[in-house]
Amino acid sequence: MKLRTLLLTLLTVILSLGSCRNVLDMAPDGKLTMDQIFSENDRVGAFLNTCYANIPVKGTRYFFWSRGPVNWSDESWDTDAEAESWIMSGRMYNGDASAGNHPVTNISADAGNGNYWASYWSAIRNCTIFLSRIDKATVKNPADRARWKAEAHLLRAYYYSELLKWFGAVLPIEREAFEFSDDFSTVTKASYYEVVKFIMEDCDAALATAELPWRITTASEAGRVHKAMAEAIKSKMILFAASPLNNNGQSLWQEAYQVNKTSLENLRANGYELYNRVNLPQTYLSDVAFIGPDKNEKSALYNEYFTQTMAYSANPVDKETIYQSREGQGNIWDIDGIGSQDGYKSGTCPTQELVDAYETSDGQPILDLDKPYLDDQHLQPNYNAANKLYNPNDPYKNRDPRFYASIYYNGSKRKAMWNFAEAPESVENYPAPIGNRTRIIATYINEPQTGIHPTVRRATRTGYYERKFLHPNSGNDNPIGGANWKLFRLGEVILNFAEAAAEAGQLADAVKAVNEIRTRAGMPVLPASLGQADLVKRIRAERRVELAMEENRYFDVRRWSKPTDDLAKTDRWITAMEITRNADGTFSYKRRNVRGTERKNYTQKFIWVPIPLDEANRLRSITGADWQNFGW
Repeated sequence: MKLRTLLLTLLTVILSLGSCRNVLDMAPDGKLTMDQIFSENDRVGAFLNTCYANIPVKGTRYFFWSRGPVNWSDESWDTDAEAESWIMSGRMYNGDASAGNHPVTNISADAGNGNYWASYWSAIRNCTIFLSRIDKATVKNPADRARWKAEAHLLRAYYYSELLKWFGAVLPIEREAFEFSDDFSTVTKASYYEVVKFIMEDCDAALATAELPWRITTASEAGRVHKAMAEAIKSKMILFAASPLNNNGQSLWQEAYQVNKTSLENLRANGYELYNRVNLPQTYLSDVAFIGPDKNEKSALYNEYFTQTMAYSANPVDKETIYQSREGQGNIWDIDGIGSQDGYKSGTCPTQELVDAYETSDGQPILDLDKPYLDDQHLQPNYNAANKLYNPNDPYKNRDPRFYASIYYNGSKRKAMWNFAEAPESVENYPAPIGNRTRIIATYINEPQTGIHPTVRRATRTGYYERKFLHPNSGNDNPIGGANWKLFRLGEVILNFAEAAAEAGQLADAVKAVNEIRTRAGMPVLPASLGQADLVKRIRAERRVELAMEENRYFDVRRWSKPTDDLAKTDRWITAMEITRNADGTFSYKRRNVRGTERKNYTQKFIWVPIPLDEANRLRSITGADWQNFGW
């Protein structure tokens, strides 16, 4: 923690902001004192911009175009782990991480993704300085003063929530900015719950401000925070505080239930609702979209939602997204889709474990939720005896519509620009020239373009390709990049509420909430007769598929663990589907590990990211206490 090194001085502005409409476009040049900054309206607004500067873009924008925590969980495998083993995923899989050199904290941050300890504390310090001065600062419009103050409270809450998610309860609560002359020996760690309460206090300050809106309605204010984001942060963080990893033996589920209930009610009352219809049928239900069998409308709306950027409007088509990044995700088809399409890399390859999580269309889990695999390496599935629809020899038939919207599997189709001519070995596609055409995505062994391969960067490692964030027809001749990343959305808040309600014994509320998500997805509702333990398991399973590859699973498997647990059951062995094409055109399916060795980022110490070594040493020297996370 840079308590002694975070900058205390000198910021200015190069643009004027009027009533703060362009505050996010303003930048300091480092020449004025704090007194000078807070004595002039435009400079005050520009200093608020420094509080926004470290919000990460997330999504594909982790170092070298990867999905970071999505790839480090059991959801996916990153093809760069073999092709470029020095990058984040390769190092994580190989256990190449230490407090002095950890991929998350010691690699150059791309678009704000990484180097979190330094960047988030810097942002928190600026928020705290702003809050300490805004009441006496020179601000022309009282409404601006109130709104800017609320934004600073909310931004500080956001950065604290991110630090808490990654590092855990190794944080002090900074109500006043630390100065060089302070006695740092008195700085102490707060408990997880204490930090969450501080986060909620900041969120409540924002929510109590009339001048802070519930939604940003004009593009000129894109990226500004608002009340709905405060409710989303409260919903998530009290859920995390109540979870086994963080609750310190306290029962916090009733509080988590009440907070989530209020947050969800307030979001609904202020116009937030699930994305419930296909708004661009000419694209997502077209003959060449190939989203699900028979143009499944539920699959289409799900893919549409994640491949479209929310518009800033008083009445947007997308009323589900609460807060999205200010930047797009780049050319997804080139770096995080089907690598052979443009000849570069596939990036995120969904795992067999994720595919197993999608139920059949009758609402039955495929695997036993108590013990999904009979062996440690996940090669022996423990099938759910009640499921009569799943066929291991035809595994992609009759699945949850979200499966078809999220994953390219053997036999699925894509119409786009393909930068290669087909070879005879690609039986389904030969002959075909370079160009825009429909191609069957064949993932079997020895398929020359899209087949499974252990090292080729453009191939799949797992037998699957990511589809969830990929526009159905994007490519170099149709350059539709990835949509702005949805940092918070109503679907997650509904599932937060469902989990808290189930854990608190409010089973009827839990069932109603989770069934809202399932109905939107086109899945049968859960029966009201489920007992508490079974309902909690079904809600956790629902989170896994509804929030798949949205950076939730990495944190969920941790918070559901006990402090003494490791991640061996989920993250140690990652499985692929090895498919063989038979002479008669049928396929044989065999599970295998992505590579013959275990991933090494499953041990207990990987529950938390370590405080950077220099910072941990400084803290121990100054305070006399050990701040470092276990194992580092």
